[in-house]
Amino acid sequence: MSSHTERFSLSGHAGNMECVIDLPDTEQFAAARGIALVAHPHPLYGGTMDNKVAHALARTFVGLGYVAVRFNFRGVGASEGVHDHGNGETDDMQVMYDHITAKYPGLPVALAGFSFGTFVQSQFHQRLLAAGKRAERLVLVGAAAGKWAMADVPADTILIHGETDDTIPLADVFDWARPQDIAVIVIPGADHFFHRKLGHIKSLVTQLWRRD
Repeated sequence: MSSHTERFSLSGHAGNMECVIDLPDTEQFAAARGIALVAHPHPLYGGTMDNKVAHALARTFVGLGYVAVRFNFRGVGASEGVHDHGNGETDDMQVMYDHITAKYPGLPVALAGFSFGTFVQSQFHQRLLAAGKRAERLVLVGAAAGKWAMADVPADTILIHGETDDTIPLADVFDWARPQDIAVIVIPGADHFFHRKLGHIKSLVTQLWRRD
């Protein structure tokens, strides 16, 4: 991870949001190439913005030259409020989006998430479309298909899942992706938390990312 890491707070709809921003190396990149909003797994089951998969996604985007931002969902860490089943969390993603796009205007915005965070990002993507905006691309790891009402996502979404995931069965992800004709990248032997497989996530996203 870049050494340029800052923690800060935003005022959300339910109170303060605990946030972190990771900046690309200024010696390697003259300017940021984009913004990545990274969403963490379910807060009622130990999910935080410091979850290792969410952290790996942020590190991957920083390596691609992106400003990566994460925040703790309601009731996690120093974030105020209580869990709102994805509704309030999507509202808070809008708060972060508005803040970071004002801070870094004109940059494309990628959406990334892990587990419950993929549900939030799929819903937020639809909100952007309704507002006449769009994300540059989505990266969904351990997509929450079958557990929560995942919204449709673009055909170029990078969708990564573990072969032995017993939290969100691979078959459910196929059932969700199939009607959208989205390819599912399966990591052999990977469980839901991608123990000892985080390097695969970084390599795949880096290889598949398209930028000018």
